[in-house]
Amino acid sequence: MKRIVLLICVAAMALLGGSKVSAQGKYGPDSTNCIKYLSYYTEYYKQKNYDSAIPNWRQAYKACPPTSRYSLLSDGTTLLRRLITQNAKNPVYKQQLVDSLMTLYKQRVEFWPKYATASLNNQALDMYNYMKDDPKKLYDGLTEVVSINKDKTKPNIFLFQLNTACDLYKDGLLDPEQVINTYENAVQTLSSVTPKNEVEMRMINKTIEDIESLFIASQVASCDNLIALFEPRLAAAPEDLTLAKNVVRMMTVTEGCTDNQLFLNAVTTMYNLEPSYTSAYYLYKLYAGRNDVENAMKYMMEAITFEESDNEVDAGYFYELAAFLVKNGKNSDAFKAATAAVEKSDTFDAKGYYLMGTIWGSSVCGGDEIAKRAPYWVAVDYMQKAKNADPSLAEDADRMIGQYRAYFPQTAEAFMYNLTDGQSYTVSCNGMRATTIVRTQK
Repeated sequence: MKRIVLLICVAAMALLGGSKVSAQGKYGPDSTNCIKYLSYYTEYYKQKNYDSAIPNWRQAYKACPPTSRYSLLSDGTTLLRRLITQNAKNPVYKQQLVDSLMTLYKQRVEFWPKYATASLNNQALDMYNYMKDDPKKLYDGLTEVVSINKDKTKPNIFLFQLNTACDLYKDGLLDPEQVINTYENAVQTLSSVTPKNEVEMRMINKTIEDIESLFIASQVASCDNLIALFEPRLAAAPEDLTLAKNVVRMMTVTEGCTDNQLFLNAVTTMYNLEPSYTSAYYLYKLYAGRNDVENAMKYMMEAITFEESDNEVDAGYFYELAAFLVKNGKNSDAFKAATAAVEKSDTFDAKGYYLMGTIWGSSVCGGDEIAKRAPYWVAVDYMQKAKNADPSLAEDADRMIGQYRAYFPQTAEAFMYNLTDGQSYTVSCNGMRATTIVRTQK
């Protein structure tokens, strides 16, 4: 204890050692008490003896101007958080402490603008921790921080802001437009941030995903709400790329909201003003939803040809296109797309082979009886490949193989065409061609 007192006295003497004029200017009219209590609380604070630091900090805060030392305010927020936790069961006193904490943050921003961004971010986090009992006040506070810090706002604060907005919407205290605007600003701002490193990039992307998931779960953005809100906006500013991107993003994450004129207009604006594989893909989705095969194929192939898309993305696009074409009876084009998916990335080997098997298995071919049944041999070949690429598909593939084998020709029937089991056979059907082996029903 003697050592603590000695250290405090030495520190106080050191502070007092400067000119009196300087001390009076920095430490205010009550400079003696200011310097004394700054020294007292600081020594206790350094030793993490917070219970002893708190009363001395109170005296320092009372005697010192906010400009005397930044740590007076920043340490004060730490000490007040501790008091708030200790008095969690005393709602009246706890609220007084929270109000005092917010006052400290205001002073940090006002008198120490150099640290204003960090102070506001920390204030927002403390708001979310301590002001949930008053969601309207919390939402207003978070919104103020976001409006000031903009793209320097910590990502999770946007998530907290939207979560609070959704709660207020459920209670009838915010209308859908306010919630949608909150979501729109959050995603738009986070998307504009240039990450400092890969870790920050992953964090931002994860936060955007969480925000979109929350937005979807809130069910605020019905398709009707989005159309009513954004149709006049886009009509008034048809060349606004940022607005078009936001409309596309929101309508894409809203179930059943991509087959309408607003979505078409927004995607077309994106594609015309900033052609990219993403905007081309959105146009594919739009036309695919309308079963417009020609335009769907056109825009998907354009998406694939953009250099920005890598092999993995292209493989996914090819596979999606193949599945779409199968549904629309374009087996030959579907087979080519599925083959391209497998060639682009081995990630799609199993699914691609399985799809190719179903394409061959559903093909109706002309010719003699063997030529009509030969596609089932090819279908089985691809199902075997699918099983080898991914054993988890074995059950489904075996079920399909069993169905295809039922259509194999009888041994006597094959013999009539001078064919025997194991013999090589080339199949040509509807623009597709494959070499397989003869198999008969035993």
